[in-house]
Amino acid sequence: MEQLIKLHIEKLPEGVYLATSDDIQGLVAQGDTIAETLEIATDVANQLIEARTERENMMSLISGESLNNGKISRFSL
Repeated sequence: MEQLIKLHIEKLPEGVYLATSDDIQGLVAQGDTIAETLEIATDVANQLIEARTERENMMSLISGESLNNGKISRFSL
């Protein structure tokens, strides 16, 4: 599934480009060109989204249901 996020890209005095986003917390990418910065930002965004999804899935398991030998058991911490 594709998502559209807004990026802020600025050229730093060092000559490199820096991308950040208010849409995805923690997204910071730097590249020598705008194209490279966009490619890196895309990879970082995908990794952050994947990590957030895995964390949310783990939290739902901790507070909800898990499979135990084919049977669902409930538990809470």
